[in-house]
Amino acid sequence: MKTKTVFVCQNCGSQSARWVGKCPNCEEWNSYVEETSITRSEGTSMRAQVAAGVATAPVLLKEVNIHQEKRYLTAIGEFDRVMGGGIVPGSVTLIGGDPGIGKSTIVLQAGCALARTGLKVLYISGEESVKQAKMRADRVAQSANENFFIVNEIDVQTIIGYIHELTPQVVIIDSIQVVHMAEISSSPGSVAQVRESAAVLTQVAKARGVALFLIGHVTKEGMLAGPRVLEHMVDTVLYFEGERYSSYRVLRANKNRFGSTNEIGVFEMTSTGLQEVLNPSEIFLCERPQDSSGSVVVPILEGTRPFLVEIQGLVSRSAFGMVRQKTQGFDANRLALLVAVLEKRLGLNLGDKDIFLNVVGGVKVMDPAADLGVILAVASALLDKVVPHDMAILGEVGLSSEVRSVAQIASRVNEAQKLGFTRCIVPKNNMKNKNDFKPTNIKLIPVATVREALDKL
Repeated sequence: MKTKTVFVCQNCGSQSARWVGKCPNCEEWNSYVEETSITRSEGTSMRAQVAAGVATAPVLLKEVNIHQEKRYLTAIGEFDRVMGGGIVPGSVTLIGGDPGIGKSTIVLQAGCALARTGLKVLYISGEESVKQAKMRADRVAQSANENFFIVNEIDVQTIIGYIHELTPQVVIIDSIQVVHMAEISSSPGSVAQVRESAAVLTQVAKARGVALFLIGHVTKEGMLAGPRVLEHMVDTVLYFEGERYSSYRVLRANKNRFGSTNEIGVFEMTSTGLQEVLNPSEIFLCERPQDSSGSVVVPILEGTRPFLVEIQGLVSRSAFGMVRQKTQGFDANRLALLVAVLEKRLGLNLGDKDIFLNVVGGVKVMDPAADLGVILAVASALLDKVVPHDMAILGEVGLSSEVRSVAQIASRVNEAQKLGFTRCIVPKNNMKNKNDFKPTNIKLIPVATVREALDKL
């Protein structure tokens, strides 16, 4: 093999023949590190050498039997839902999130739960000693199992040897940034090490039918550290979201080859680990203020699950001559668009006002059905008018201030009805099929425009 020296950006993975101060791709400063690049020749691949013995022969597609493959269930309902109904044998899952948010905790709980069902689980702890991991397992899992194996190791070749020796059904790597391959001269955590180590482990998992979990660190921007190719290698990418000082965590699938990417799981961090939140609506609304302007409740939909969130708006006069629009849990560009609709179509004066928007509970709302709720929260804060406490609001807003229909309105309204809401503003077009949807204890208020919604309030 021939070697040459290249400079690689540790943030995005781009390469350069010489050192540069600012990466032209991701614009990160001082991120280029000198590494040794290996040019493969004579048909020899490093990945094939390390993963020797796991190659498979081609088979006819019609002869592949998938009826015997069953998903592994962890008995953690929120986790299984995000995974698409369970863990698929041979799948590779990448879990990312901020430090201390619960990545190691959730995989340890899931691993112990799988071991209790009779599956053999191998936990590769690269950041903690075996005793430290045992202390955490006793706290969050509360029971050890003879099918759960743990080892402190960071060498990829040794890890593959353990997989061949123990033949586990589930392997957990904590974390992919600390494992390394001796054939690559760069240090663990570098782009080359992360890329090659993940590729080799993925090849082994696919060939042996092992469900592989990789824990990944994130950068200060919240993206997975290392090259973006890491996300393309795996089958599922999960992100843990949540405020640092909040006990609630949201597990969201950004990519899932075996299920929906719209599902989320809600957890609460406790002294005994992550506990499922079976009814997120009650949690997000439990501290909602009474008779306060700018507070609106919106039934949103994440995958197949509807739940209610509180959206808070605050409008104040700008004191520095430059207006600000800050959001927490909502797209800032979408807020700017909705504010422009309020100004142009309804004549509200927001040009010299600071606008702040917050989605309570650390949830990130991407459902367009929240548009009308956001607009009414801002208008309520500007006019200092209180939205009725028993009213829910949903609808997508267009640039002409029209309120457009939303999907699965029945499940949204039923969720609001279960939590005691007696009125709900809905898009008029959703009321065309009244025969298919007849709520009993909640009054539906259809509106066609944003101005009509304000008049109804």
